[in-house]
Amino acid sequence: MSRDQGRSAGALVPLFSVRDEGDWGVGELPDVARIAPWLRRAGLSSMMVLPLIEAAVGQDSPYSGLSAFALDPVYVSLEAIPDFSELGGEAALGDEERRELERLRSRPTVDWAAVRHLKGRWLRRCFERFVSSGASRSSDRARDLERFREQERSWLTDYSLFRALKEAHALDWWKGWPPPLRDRDPAALAAARESLEADCRYFEYLQWNAYRQLGAARREAAREGVRLAGDLPFMVAEDSADVWSRRDAFRLDATVGVPPDAYSDVGQDWGLPVYRWDVLAARGYDWLAERGRHSAELFDLLRIDHVVGFYRTFARPRDGATPFFLPGDEDAQRRQGEAVMSTFRGAGVELVAEDLGTVPPFVRRSLASIGVPGYRVLRWEKDDDVFRDPRNWPALSLATTGTHDTEPVASWWDALPEAERRAARALPALRHLRDDEAAAFGPAVHEALLEAVFGSGSDLLILPVQDLFGARERINLPGTVGPHNWSYRLPWTIGELATDAFVRDRTAVLSELGSRHRRTSR
Repeated sequence: MSRDQGRSAGALVPLFSVRDEGDWGVGELPDVARIAPWLRRAGLSSMMVLPLIEAAVGQDSPYSGLSAFALDPVYVSLEAIPDFSELGGEAALGDEERRELERLRSRPTVDWAAVRHLKGRWLRRCFERFVSSGASRSSDRARDLERFREQERSWLTDYSLFRALKEAHALDWWKGWPPPLRDRDPAALAAARESLEADCRYFEYLQWNAYRQLGAARREAAREGVRLAGDLPFMVAEDSADVWSRRDAFRLDATVGVPPDAYSDVGQDWGLPVYRWDVLAARGYDWLAERGRHSAELFDLLRIDHVVGFYRTFARPRDGATPFFLPGDEDAQRRQGEAVMSTFRGAGVELVAEDLGTVPPFVRRSLASIGVPGYRVLRWEKDDDVFRDPRNWPALSLATTGTHDTEPVASWWDALPEAERRAARALPALRHLRDDEAAAFGPAVHEALLEAVFGSGSDLLILPVQDLFGARERINLPGTVGPHNWSYRLPWTIGELATDAFVRDRTAVLSELGSRHRRTSR
């Protein structure tokens, strides 16, 4: 982080959580620009999103990607596609489709399967209109699509064929495809691309619209003084275009996980493939460099997920053998991690490292030495039973009240054992709380906790959107699978953020906190 950029505040707002009057049951790429004026009124100059990459088939988690590069078409705005207007827009929907759209818009959470089904049907119709109208052959849009295809060919060619093949094989895992396609026989791939050309073009059309919409939204948000912060997942799913097309860069005989810790006696198995670090190193980490360059084109700030995994990966053999770290010794781990981080920094995007969980001390020392901020999460910043004063947190850090994997601060406070609550109340920002105020989360506790993190020594502050409002809905409950995860939506539309009395009050409070603690520059 550049020290001359000053102190700032921002919000973690999953794009799927944004609600707008005309959406299709999920936040959309243009919403990045639409919500920027509210963020700026609240004194927030950064909007961090969760990964926007396309989720693997059957997955809602944005951290299990079908591609490291493709944006999820579910976030594409139909209203922003000229072909949709030419089809008649929403007026062209049938009665049953209109009823379904209203149901999706009114839901408190995202119904991923239903949203993908309805929106996917109309995205396909938009493409068919693009082709049948002649616009795909000779128009400014056609020429722009060709430029996009050429600029992104390093990943788009394999991705579009992978998606077309999945459609042709009933979404089956690539391991179940006929061996010539599974093993990428050149003649079989050429024949498949020829026979599936229309489908390949469709998936390229979707990515073109997604990229153009995100680029326009980011530029408009920047004019409002709001930066867009992205999230680079550590790994993609095994059933992904990247693993299929770059098989030699991944180990499929083991899966990525984390070792046992205070929260789990057996650790975690994420079911994701393991990097072949020797292969990547021999190539100068070219694939990771491409991911960095790609992210720099989309975002102003980049969160590196599970940064410790780039220093040392915890591999769990599929045959049940003893898990192990790659590389095995600390010196090699440090060299590898710093080489990878240097690769990402070479893309020219500002970095922040998610360094939470079981992280050896040398990793945080390494990150500090190369100028990459790590996380400071209020609830976890303790020495034994004593909370560390946030005012003493290092400037080179990101302060926050929680992450997408934690319960909101309101639920955390109410679940605290009495002894831990007393310890938290010893923090300078909380000492004024009366016993009756501190007994349960309410306005007084909320204001005190916000005061603590806004007043922290960290140059960068990014708070989960629920914690801005004192809400209790969580984004994800680790170790569980179901519709309760990755589906939270704000209760207000973007328009209501400017008119709702409660939101207006919170906006004023946040703006005042940012001003008082000099978090207004960026």
